Amino acid sequence: MTIIGMLHHRLDPKTVLKSYAYAAVARAEGAKFFYFTPRSVNFDDRTIRGKVYEEGQWQERMMPFPDVIYNAGSPEKLAVSKEIIEKLKKEIPFTTHSIGNKWNVMERLNAAKEFANYLIPTEIVKNVEILHNYLAHYKRIVFKPIDGRKGKGIYFISKMGNDFEVRVNSENKIYSKAKLNELLQEQLSSGTFIMQPYIKSMTKSGQVYDFRLHVQKNGEGKWVVTTIYPRIAPNGSIIPNINSGGFTNYLDPFLEQEFKEEAFNIRRMLEHFSLSLAHHLDDIQMDKFGEVIDEIGIDVGLDEQQKIWMYEVNWRPGCPPAFYLELDVVVHSIRYAMYLAENQNIIKKEVMERKYKNLDAELGLPIIAITGSAGKTTSKAFLGSILSTKWNVFESKDYWNTTEHTKKHAEEINSSHEAVVLEYGMAYPGIITNHCSIIQPNISIVTNIGLAHVGNFDGDIRKVAMAKSELIHGMNQKGLLILNKDDDNSKYLSSQQFKGKILTVSIHTDANYKAYDIQYKENGMSFKMNLQGQEIALFIPILGEHHVYNALNAIAVADYLGFSPMDIKEGLNFKKPPRRLTLYNCRDQITVIDDTVHSHPQGVRAAIDVLTNIAKNRKVAIIGQMRELGDLREEEYRKVGEYICEQEIEILITYGFRTEEIGAAAKAKGMNLSNIYHFTNKEALHALLVKIVKPHDTILVKGASKTNMFETVKFLDQTYKA
Repeated sequence: MTIIGMLHHRLDPKTVLKSYAYAAVARAEGAKFFYFTPRSVNFDDRTIRGKVYEEGQWQERMMPFPDVIYNAGSPEKLAVSKEIIEKLKKEIPFTTHSIGNKWNVMERLNAAKEFANYLIPTEIVKNVEILHNYLAHYKRIVFKPIDGRKGKGIYFISKMGNDFEVRVNSENKIYSKAKLNELLQEQLSSGTFIMQPYIKSMTKSGQVYDFRLHVQKNGEGKWVVTTIYPRIAPNGSIIPNINSGGFTNYLDPFLEQEFKEEAFNIRRMLEHFSLSLAHHLDDIQMDKFGEVIDEIGIDVGLDEQQKIWMYEVNWRPGCPPAFYLELDVVVHSIRYAMYLAENQNIIKKEVMERKYKNLDAELGLPIIAITGSAGKTTSKAFLGSILSTKWNVFESKDYWNTTEHTKKHAEEINSSHEAVVLEYGMAYPGIITNHCSIIQPNISIVTNIGLAHVGNFDGDIRKVAMAKSELIHGMNQKGLLILNKDDDNSKYLSSQQFKGKILTVSIHTDANYKAYDIQYKENGMSFKMNLQGQEIALFIPILGEHHVYNALNAIAVADYLGFSPMDIKEGLNFKKPPRRLTLYNCRDQITVIDDTVHSHPQGVRAAIDVLTNIAKNRKVAIIGQMRELGDLREEEYRKVGEYICEQEIEILITYGFRTEEIGAAAKAKGMNLSNIYHFTNKEALHALLVKIVKPHDTILVKGASKTNMFETVKFLDQTYKA
């Protein structure tokens, strides 16, 4: 027997009239039904303290978790229990999901284009002047709350010479511009309002009317028209809403009276429109949120040419004002709930197929692995943040990228996760192959090929690329691969035999995802790119042009998986990994840049670029030892020293084994020897800093975790604490 739970914000089901009808129909359909509120849920023993209708009374009973939940409460009032509801959604299917307020729905339909020509031009009223401009164009407009219900708070405003006629309910008043502005300001201060041109549907007798199209899913999970009925405004009124005094009629007699021989065609047109729109909104909901919807109410009018205009779409419409129709609504709701409970796996599969529509259907859950010499953790953090705007994402902890970590991740990933984002680290050949044997990705990102660990590969960058190529060979060969088009060493990657899709990112060359107009801002980077046919401006809260590449990696995957530009923009405002170009604003306008996780030549140059771009006065670079460079150490230290001189860094301090070679190269390039220091003792280094640091200095501390360079960051922060 299917158990249906009705979720509501009210404690007492006696105050929710439709609960009686649902209880009665559920019993007639052979289902068990109970009523409950979020706070009555016990996740520990999977029970709910609910209420069951028995012998004419609501009786309290301890119930097991239901097979399906009919979501009947107010979203605003249930918001206080959001955490409980989200947890329930992960375990139990919900029949009803919000499609947003009227404005959200219209925005989605407009963006999807298929039904855009049925939308009445609508704008949010940001100020009174915008409304007057709108009124000058359309002459007669509707001004109403964005979340209005039951025809409340609707104003019809017409321009009449220098004055304005305002109609509310059945009352007409004439306002001067100043008085109208007072009225509008008062309303705007109470919430958000929208405005539309007034499109009037009028009967032959001069009464305003519209149609309510009520559509639901039935016991087979198919959309059906529950009812279509006209709503007619009383004489003297222009609001046909039932709660504002409007009344209904049966559809066929009304159409025959008003449209004669066209009546049959108009009925078919309304039926076709309502079912087509329901399917369309269901598709949008699946694509955008991975959810299905079950019921909508559409209010439409017909103009003089019999063109349909949508006034609004309600995702949980009230029951039609006739008992037999109310019963039809409840019967469909209960039968659909039972269908949902019995066919949840089929529906989940359909949702997954749509959600991951760009992935081969065989691939299923997106498992994304990221490797590369630099940028793994930040790319992972960007991607996890974007995907989490819509999905439940398993994201590995920062720097948890060994094969032992991957084994732990394999045990932790479960059916509730809708995407997996992992780092695959390596220091020797064969390690990434091992990662892929534990968890095989179907989407892979190779950020770049640099000199990290090159000493373990005989100093040969091609061998580093071959070890990174193990990800390409070990991933699902029908999946997606993201590569850096600007990275010269990525040409050594073994991608020629890959059978899946390859997308590229870049800043300087043509690629699938290219950033341009890159600028340093106070706390991050701004850039532009073309995405889904439009230019968008983006911001990341982390400094450095190299991090734009990391953002592009995440954008490429998110776009491929169907995320919107707005989802991407929101997700890029991520939680920055610690000690990655973190700024400390100290006293005397001294700025400390903490970049003390990893250190290799490519990363040092990137950090120097950040120092150069944000420093307003003297630039101080403290550079720690770079490990595992092998025979390339001398050459790479020389290149770093020369780069520091070229970037006009005023003070250079090196720390660690053989790092004096960096200073020697800077001196040979022309840097003043008196501004170059070298230490192998951190206390001595700190003693120097106390002597030489001046107000307005910008100080970069760059080094790997193994050299404990963060101790110098802490010393500077404590010494010059604001």
